Amino acid sequence: QVQLVESGGGLVQPGGSLRLSCAASGFTFSSYAMKWYRQAPGKERELVAAISRAGGLTNYADSVKGRFTISRDNAKNTVYLQMNSLKPEDTAVYYCNARNLDVVYWGQGTQVTVSS
Repeated sequence: QVQLVESGGGLVQPGGSLRLSCAASGFTFSSYAMKWYRQAPGKERELVAAISRAGGLTNYADSVKGRFTISRDNAKNTVYLQMNSLKPEDTAVYYCNARNLDVVYWGQGTQVTVSS
């Protein structure tokens, strides 16, 4: 059974940091590119960050460049999103995504709220 389980979300003050994790199981993790998306209330889901299968290539939305870092540990079947200098506009549900050609898996999401 394929599972992507996000964790690490929560409430944080502006300027704070959080580290999201996404634990994968049920498929060959190292064969999948991994992405983090987010969806704020009333908005469309948007791509936040992506990482290649071996981790050598990363890509970020302009809104998070320099603040967020995506990484992966293929030995642990886990992808991470380190989020620093958080802003209220980063408030959203964050989703983990795995893709290999036409095969796509999604996690259930974890809530991140940035508020004082």
